[in-house]
Amino acid sequence: QVQLAESGGGSVQAGGSLLLSCAASGRTLSNYAMGWFRQTPGKEREFVAAIGGSTVYANSVKGRFTISRDNGGHSYLQMSSLKPEDTAIYYCAAKRFLWDVPTRDYDYWGQGTQVTVSS
Repeated sequence: QVQLAESGGGSVQAGGSLLLSCAASGRTLSNYAMGWFRQTPGKEREFVAAIGGSTVYANSVKGRFTISRDNGGHSYLQMSSLKPEDTAIYYCAAKRFLWDVPTRDYDYWGQGTQVTVSS
């Protein structure tokens, strides 16, 4: 089992930055991709970014968000040039993978952290 816990959410004005962190525990994640997703009320959860042997980004955040990870089981999402439409609950996720970094069907999820961007 993998346990994930997000932190770093909050409120920021448009154009600002936030750093989200995800702490993983329970097992070694060397063969796991780590991803970030977000969800707003009434909408499906959507892919934001993922990292495995490489990184993948949703078009809506490419050039503004940066995903990274360390060897201690942490994943990070640096969000810059934030827009009101980035407002959502952000979830950290993990999935075992072999080749391509997955953008869906993740196995483990955190509880989420709220990000609010005001105009």
